[in-house]
Amino acid sequence: MAAPEPCRAVAAPTAGLHFTPALMDKLRAKAVEFAFVTLNIGLDTFRPLDEGELANHHIHGEFFQITENSANMINQALREKRRVIAVGTSSTRALEAAAFRKEEDGRGWRVASRTDWTDIFIYPGHTFEIVRGMITNFHLPRSTTLAMTSAFGGKDLIMKAYNEAMVKDYRFFSFGDAMLIF
Repeated sequence: MAAPEPCRAVAAPTAGLHFTPALMDKLRAKAVEFAFVTLNIGLDTFRPLDEGELANHHIHGEFFQITENSANMINQALREKRRVIAVGTSSTRALEAAAFRKEEDGRGWRVASRTDWTDIFIYPGHTFEIVRGMITNFHLPRSTTLAMTSAFGGKDLIMKAYNEAMVKDYRFFSFGDAMLIF
């Protein structure tokens, strides 16, 4: 079976822009490992949520690729009960879309090596199977990315962080400030 045809990205995966080579070297010196995921960021990053029930909002697909090497690194971390931290909401979507339950050995959830599209819409009520930490930018109100961040950190905590960010003049959007959520 041929691999799916990727779409053209409409934006960069901006949460990763915070990671300079110098910062990555410092993190590697502290035994942080990096597993890379290819992302083609789609239009729904910019499209506001539909009016009405959140569950009825349709998100279009985004193309992603998780190589066998990256899947193996992530799965090793999961087996060792180390925290998998996604950099960005699209990375989080890709990892959660590639999650599968490994029942035969009773060792829980794993990530499949996968080149595919995902249209999963993560909003409050979602159970995260792979991601245990997220680094993400501050997102616009009524966005799918803010809904995902609220699903991960809890709406009350995220709104408290946003209020603090506005008081302290944090920058929003692609070249803004970022947050780490556990």
